[in-house]
Amino acid sequence: MLSSFSLISLIGVMLGVLVLVVVMAVYAGLERSVKDRLLRFTPHVLLSSPGLQMTDWSDAAATAKKLPYVESATAYIEDNVILDVESLQRGVIFRAIDTSDPVQVQDITKLLDLENHPDSTADLGIDDRVVISSVIAYQFGVGVGSKLRLLSTRNIEEVMRVYKTTENPPVREAHAEGWNKATATINSGWKAAGDKFDLSLTAYRESYAAIEAIYNDDIREQEQEFLGDLLRAMDTAELTDTAFRFEPAAKAEIETAIAGINTSDVEKLDNHAFKGLKKAILPKEVLVVGVYQASQMVVSPDLFVPLPLAQNLAGLDQAVQGIALRLDDAYRAESFAPEAQQAFGPDWKLETWGDRAKPFFTLIEQQRAMMYFMLSFIILISAFSMMAVMFTITIQKRREIGVMKALGAAPGQIVRVFLYQGMILGTLGAILGVILGRVVIHFRGEIQVLLRGVGFDPFTSTLTGSSILPAHNNPGEQALFALMAFVLCSLAALVPAFFAARSDAAKSLRNL
Repeated sequence: MLSSFSLISLIGVMLGVLVLVVVMAVYAGLERSVKDRLLRFTPHVLLSSPGLQMTDWSDAAATAKKLPYVESATAYIEDNVILDVESLQRGVIFRAIDTSDPVQVQDITKLLDLENHPDSTADLGIDDRVVISSVIAYQFGVGVGSKLRLLSTRNIEEVMRVYKTTENPPVREAHAEGWNKATATINSGWKAAGDKFDLSLTAYRESYAAIEAIYNDDIREQEQEFLGDLLRAMDTAELTDTAFRFEPAAKAEIETAIAGINTSDVEKLDNHAFKGLKKAILPKEVLVVGVYQASQMVVSPDLFVPLPLAQNLAGLDQAVQGIALRLDDAYRAESFAPEAQQAFGPDWKLETWGDRAKPFFTLIEQQRAMMYFMLSFIILISAFSMMAVMFTITIQKRREIGVMKALGAAPGQIVRVFLYQGMILGTLGAILGVILGRVVIHFRGEIQVLLRGVGFDPFTSTLTGSSILPAHNNPGEQALFALMAFVLCSLAALVPAFFAARSDAAKSLRNL
């Protein structure tokens, strides 16, 4: 039978191992859940060209599909838009989904929050449909069937550019010196050549250079159109030995463009510029067809949109930002990257999913190491508690120790008595701790329900991305925890046993 002191020591060791087993299993489960969720929408390898856009990307995708281990090669676009819901605006990140690729659609389907939004689907079609994150659904109070307005930030750049140009004076004032000199050179340089008109080589080149410099400046759109017409008319000239020769229609077009600049009304120019923005700034109205369960532990897009809509919102026309490669095994990405780099050449950039999420996974590893360090102190404290218990037992058993010594027991024999007791308690505590830890992990769902019933839920679905706390049992790791507890408890029992073996037999018999 265990004494009350031994029982307390046993429970301490058991609880220390139990906490370590449960916490590290949950942490391992969260890490696996994060990686699994991340890999459902993150390219295993992202291939991009030196430029910001890839226009002829289908050829590169076809080449990538021929590489070993590649399951699919699809277009990649990620950008930001302004989400507008009933006058509430917020900048959000969207990710393009190529709906012709069943793998991408299937991965999004697995992320859907069917518990809270049972009508959710990943059927995006080709336009005007989106799948939103549960965070957006909660913050804006929207769900399946809601309509959102998306305003491309590319339009904002265009609006700011137009506003900036309207703050400038007209061309005839802002570039008065260059404009007046160029137009005066043209007007005074005309010479009749039969039914055509000549402009000297020097006059043509000087005026053309000045007008082209003005055209390339940040000016109003309509003024730029006038200058564009003027330059195109000048480009039609025929070069002779001494001059550039123009048709009468070209000369008339040049004079009309010059007159348009000289007589333009600033207010009308500004109105024309703002009128041209009407189409650009109109928001895109989309329908929410699905809500996926987002996790605060994973940086994920706020919206998944079909590829054509993503190209429109990002201002890419038919271009894309890169090519997303999916491998038969995502963990093969690091060894696959050098082979793909050799196939495409040094000008192409390849990023694995590990490279893109390296800061995040580095943080996870650091937190995991810190957890090991901190939770190991629980077992260490249990070992110190056992040492205190063993000291108490040696004091209680001083008379028995004296009798053993009087009967000829060697110090090593006495040490083994108490050492074996510590080893037995350590073994029982470690085994019971591992068993109870695995029981807690197995019934974690029911435990969460009980905690929610009393209003306490530290692991909400918003945090973890799952209604049940993820966990993963690692037998090797748990065996290591048990071994650590056994060793520490054995060492804890060795110290009081050593002092007990050195006690004086006569004093022990007198119970002094």
